[in-house]
Amino acid sequence: MLKTEEKEKTIGEFQQHNKDTGSAEVQIALLSEEIQNLLGHLKKNPKDQHSRRGLLKMVIKRRKLLKFLEQESKRKYNVIIKKLGLKK
Repeated sequence: MLKTEEKEKTIGEFQQHNKDTGSAEVQIALLSEEIQNLLGHLKKNPKDQHSRRGLLKMVIKRRKLLKFLEQESKRKYNVIIKKLGLKK
């Protein structure tokens, strides 16, 4: 679970305008941070199957959002991939 300060920082970095909290870019960035935190948890607790299932759901959701963003704007897709360090 991300802390409020971490969420605000991420939203501020990826938002399109002042009140933007739900655009695809912001959602992808937040999911990526959540995934990184959950990966750290699963390295310490490898038998936690419930968290592993949640991780898989988040990865699938991020993949769908990336696919949507790629169809909408190739330029935005490339920018966010580069910023987050994701593979294509």
